[in-house]
Amino acid sequence: MPRLLGVEIPAKKKVAYSLRYIYGVGPTRADVVVREAGLNPAMRAQDLTEEQLNKILHVITEHKWVVEGDLRRDIASNLKRLQAINCYRGVRHRKGLPVRGQRTSTNARTRKGPRKTIGVTKTKE
Repeated sequence: MPRLLGVEIPAKKKVAYSLRYIYGVGPTRADVVVREAGLNPAMRAQDLTEEQLNKILHVITEHKWVVEGDLRRDIASNLKRLQAINCYRGVRHRKGLPVRGQRTSTNARTRKGPRKTIGVTKTKE
């Protein structure tokens, strides 16, 4: 398996699809990297040479894209900042509720987790 930026990308997939396994590289950026590195879009990741891997790294650093650990750190620090200043978005993050104005009386189960039933007990007869 080829290793880029500390991530082992899948060897059997095409290069553009394998690059998406790097956090911060999506479909558009992966296509840009393949085009600017001068790679064949049909090429598999296992067929990449060291020189081609270096070209890929050069393209990513040349564009100054924030990827992997740095991006994760930036996002985490942004959330911590919002929570520290007690803004509405920070409070919603802290409580584990939807942040962007979605309704919560129904739905929002992904964010809130499974239902916690309260007050339903079986009566003994």
